[in-house]
Amino acid sequence: MSRLQDAWYRDAAWLVPLRPLAGLYASVMDARRRAYQRGTKTVWKPPVPLIVIGNLSVGGTGKSPLVAWMARWLAERGWHPGIVSRGYGGHARRYPLYVTPETSPAEAGDEPVMLAAQTGLPVAVDPDRPRAARKLIAAGCDILLSDDGLQHLAMGRDIELVVVDGARGFGNGRCLPAGPLRESLARLNDVDAVIGNGALQKDLPVPHYSMHLVPSRWRHLIDNVCYPIEGRPFNGRVHALAGIGHPSRFFETLTALDVAFDPCPLADHHRFDAADLQFSDNRPVVMTAKDAVKCRFFAHERCWVLDVEAHPDPALMTWLEGRLAALTER
Repeated sequence: MSRLQDAWYRDAAWLVPLRPLAGLYASVMDARRRAYQRGTKTVWKPPVPLIVIGNLSVGGTGKSPLVAWMARWLAERGWHPGIVSRGYGGHARRYPLYVTPETSPAEAGDEPVMLAAQTGLPVAVDPDRPRAARKLIAAGCDILLSDDGLQHLAMGRDIELVVVDGARGFGNGRCLPAGPLRESLARLNDVDAVIGNGALQKDLPVPHYSMHLVPSRWRHLIDNVCYPIEGRPFNGRVHALAGIGHPSRFFETLTALDVAFDPCPLADHHRFDAADLQFSDNRPVVMTAKDAVKCRFFAHERCWVLDVEAHPDPALMTWLEGRLAALTER
């Protein structure tokens, strides 16, 4: 997948024969969306406000840290938020599955377990997202966040947010398989806001806000003891593991922190085992929070986590406050 993603973002010439398939894919997705808009396909509208935070493109954009930030931000303002997820990569025996920090990622998927640990708020996963939403509402949630739910049109929403990687943008601007897009760029005209993660290297076709991912602490994976970013709790060169959608972002962060490392990029949602953490030189191993939830059961004393937090632009917070106020007045 990494070779294909690289081709999408530099618009490699060998992708040209795939453009007819990309056009067909875009047409199918557009027809599907129109079917929901016309009522041909059923849309379930929850009785509480629902905010969708999703991607237009394949691969990591920093969406999950924004979900965690927004859930905490809402709770600080008196809301009782719950997080709905598909639970990608997880296979539970029954659904909906209520997720806690102790839930196995094999059941819930890695991101829901991470979000439960980072927020301390209710998280429910289900391939049938409305069913998960109903569980959270029954538990007392008065506002919902749908993680990566932009294309899940069977659940009605009040606010749609699209997160885009500032450095990579939308690649060559083409749909799968000739590009990284799940829907055409025209979809941006219908969403409520676009949020760029980091400084935007390319102009976007719609107005947008910004956010940055900021390293917040080092965390020991065995005992969860935390250390400030400035007080690095390990010495020397490390092995850096990243099984996320855009591993280079993690490596760039380590470089900015002046950490010497050997990069170990892995596929997004990589299924870790103990062998992935074993190196003959016994140097420290550093990983992302998303990977850490899958490694905690077999981690060793040299495993460390770099936690990051989303820092949205104040203008985004002001806009959100206005939209939420309008929703409560309905």
